[in-house]
Amino acid sequence: MTENVFDFLQRRGYLDQATYPEELREKLGKESLTFYIGFDATADSLTLGHYLQIKVMQHLQRAGHRPIALLGGGTTMIGDPSGRTDMRQLMNKERIDHNALCFKNQLSKLLDFSEGKAIFENNADWLLNLNFLDFMREIGVHFSVNRMLTLDAYKNRMEEGLTFFEFSYILMQSYDFLYLYRKHHCTLQIGGSDQWSNMLGGYELVRRIEDDRVYSMTFQLLTTADGVKMGKTQSGAIWLNPEKTSPYDMYQYMRNVDDRDVIKFMNLLTDLSDEEIAQYAKLEGADINQAKERLAWEIVKDIHSQEEADKAQNAARALFDQGGVSKDMPTSEISQTELGEGLNLIDLLLKAELVASSSEGRRLIKQGGITVAGEKATSHDQVIGPKDFDDKKTLHVKKGKKNHHLFKLV
Repeated sequence: MTENVFDFLQRRGYLDQATYPEELREKLGKESLTFYIGFDATADSLTLGHYLQIKVMQHLQRAGHRPIALLGGGTTMIGDPSGRTDMRQLMNKERIDHNALCFKNQLSKLLDFSEGKAIFENNADWLLNLNFLDFMREIGVHFSVNRMLTLDAYKNRMEEGLTFFEFSYILMQSYDFLYLYRKHHCTLQIGGSDQWSNMLGGYELVRRIEDDRVYSMTFQLLTTADGVKMGKTQSGAIWLNPEKTSPYDMYQYMRNVDDRDVIKFMNLLTDLSDEEIAQYAKLEGADINQAKERLAWEIVKDIHSQEEADKAQNAARALFDQGGVSKDMPTSEISQTELGEGLNLIDLLLKAELVASSSEGRRLIKQGGITVAGEKATSHDQVIGPKDFDDKKTLHVKKGKKNHHLFKLV
């Protein structure tokens, strides 16, 4: 007998809250539901934090339910105030449309959109041309300002100042649920635990206007054992776009997670069976590194490809097991003309995006955090010239202990 996907999500540690959980569990076990999750287009790539929610979509889809990936081309024009201490920087429509298209391209590789098994929607299609008075008469009358002010998303902003512009976000997100219910008979919204109050607005709106049963279900955010939001580094997010975060860097990030997090992340971010994960959970001491390697390999394989996962793993092993240099590590090409007689080390670090700014580069060099061809860099004025490259016209640069980069002279 196939396991109910609700039980699976609960056992693997995804589930946070749900409306009418027993009733929802029964429906997920007996019916094929259409569900949705929204992705506001605030960047040009999804992140590792989004990937947990995508895994939930995959599990629900495999269990016979139909996902709607909702691109937030409309809601991004406002920006979700949840968790914010100030108003989000506004983006123009062209940038939002570009970001939404990037999300669409990434999601299309991670979910099955063949034969109507999944749907793309963009709330710009119905939010951008709303008539304000009609919208407020149909939707606004169902929202209590007194109650909205008790929600953390708004309550935490009262002292700093909250604009009506941001205050309207929950109305827009709630309307999405109503619209998708009417168009696709979508009866379930899912999302991260930080979206609970926003999602309840849509759940209550549909039930009130359409007098039908709909549901909301939230999932744990991706956090480390220390409670820190995972998928962030000092230099920025861990992106699913390989041009922003290379498969090697993603592999290294997962390979170096805290020992306490390995099994948790196997449950949340991989398709390994319970039995396999249980075997890895028995490992202790240095043997835990076997579990970390498998975790990192699985995630890169599922997001990028098995070929990229193999390359990343081979490169990591060459660097750390043998102390060598691998052709599979992140590489930047530099022309003879560009190099000339020499380039400042800081400029090279910036070119490879090993540092986010010149000041960060100077600080790392001062702290002994940059190694060039096996030697600690000692000055931010150091010049890298043709003589610094080896016989294969490559130069190995290391940031800290684990961030490796290869420059190739072409």
